[in-house]
Amino acid sequence: MTSLAQACRTVLTTAEPRAKVKAARAAALDWRLGRLDHRFDVAMPDRPARPDRPELLPPNRMPKRGKGSEHGRIALIHALAHIEFAAIDLAFDMAGRFGEAFPRAFADDWMRVGAQEAIHFALLERRLVALGSHYGALPAHDGLWDAAAATANDVLGRIAVVPMVLEARGLDVTPATIERFSAVGDSTTARILTRILDDEVHHVRAGTRWFESVCSAEKLEPEATWQHLVTRYYRGLIKAPFNDSARESAGLTRKYYQPLADR
Repeated sequence: MTSLAQACRTVLTTAEPRAKVKAARAAALDWRLGRLDHRFDVAMPDRPARPDRPELLPPNRMPKRGKGSEHGRIALIHALAHIEFAAIDLAFDMAGRFGEAFPRAFADDWMRVGAQEAIHFALLERRLVALGSHYGALPAHDGLWDAAAATANDVLGRIAVVPMVLEARGLDVTPATIERFSAVGDSTTARILTRILDDEVHHVRAGTRWFESVCSAEKLEPEATWQHLVTRYYRGLIKAPFNDSARESAGLTRKYYQPLADR
């Protein structure tokens, strides 16, 4: 029987976007149906495979997106698609890299998250095509994987930064993005983003739940531990505005992030 780790590695080492989506959904389905052994016999790659396009640039070299124009909307959808593409790898790396130290429920959560990220990417990629573009037509940056590389040997650090900072930021900014697309009559993109927002609440909740589980087992104070790890591993700022209600529903209370936001 194929191992869970091998299935995760297959996703991570698949470069072509649609093939990665297919591999992600197949791995998640195989896990859910009991076709994968809860075994960790191969290592995850240091970096996932990437297609030739989009060109990956440092964040400070990314071109500015025009606001309000058709090109600006396409550029925003492309940026969101790239985030979801990277999120596929982040979820499967979480399961394959750290799952051995956890019960099967840990893999249940992150395999499900990975499958949902693949669906998110596929929806946005299809929307780009409908608008006359495609994923890879514009440059993107690889900052999301920088956070994964920094926490490759620290599961608490990985959970603190990826679902509880990066995905939580999506909870903050996506409602305004939905309104932006709705305001110009793009109800199709608005519906896609509404679905993504709903799913991301569950992703942040999974991160918070596992973070607090580890803290409980190791007798650590969750909020102080999170703040220490975010200060250590995350280069960006924890800044308002916050979608406090969505964060609260995901278990990420103000006690976690407000002390860092006040600095």
